[in-house]
Amino acid sequence: MRLKHQNSEAVIIVVHEIYGVNLHIEEVCKSLFKAGYDVICPDLLGQAEAFEYSQEDEAYRSFISNIGFSKASDIMTKLVVEVKGNYQKVFIVGFSVGATIAWLCSDKESVSGVVGYYGSRIRDFLDVVPLCPTILFFPQEEQSFDVDKLISSLEEKKIPAYKFNSYHGFSNPYSTNYHSESSKNAYNTMIDFLMNH
Repeated sequence: MRLKHQNSEAVIIVVHEIYGVNLHIEEVCKSLFKAGYDVICPDLLGQAEAFEYSQEDEAYRSFISNIGFSKASDIMTKLVVEVKGNYQKVFIVGFSVGATIAWLCSDKESVSGVVGYYGSRIRDFLDVVPLCPTILFFPQEEQSFDVDKLISSLEEKKIPAYKFNSYHGFSNPYSTNYHSESSKNAYNTMIDFLMNH
């Protein structure tokens, strides 16, 4: 998915969740486009249809076995290099596994800024040292790890990490964990961050 203005100086690469480019991700892209940015959202899955939310386990297995974090971050890094000549700023915004992929790209010199929504696997890549401004959004708790412990580790690295009184997927209106207030607050924080950088 590509959305382009006439003369935008900034592009946002949106990195989708395990489900692919679904309605939620399309709406995020359109919203960022309305905010004045060119938007690129590559389909990492390379399949005609996004997974349904009821196919979470299948979608996760497909992502891990067919793509994985290393290959996905390589794809994103190549895309950043490819578009860098056309823009003054290249941002990456990722959701869930997409946030972890965005985090893995934060140490690339061509990236102007990174925003990550509930990237739970960031905990596996704490050796990454961002070279660009980076902010991360987390829910109050996750099933698989201690959110506060991860946030403490990030804050030691001077990475702003925000915790919202909600659960994984809080910004997705199609998720059972959607939380309107947290979604709005995270979105406004992201837009302020993008405008300031």
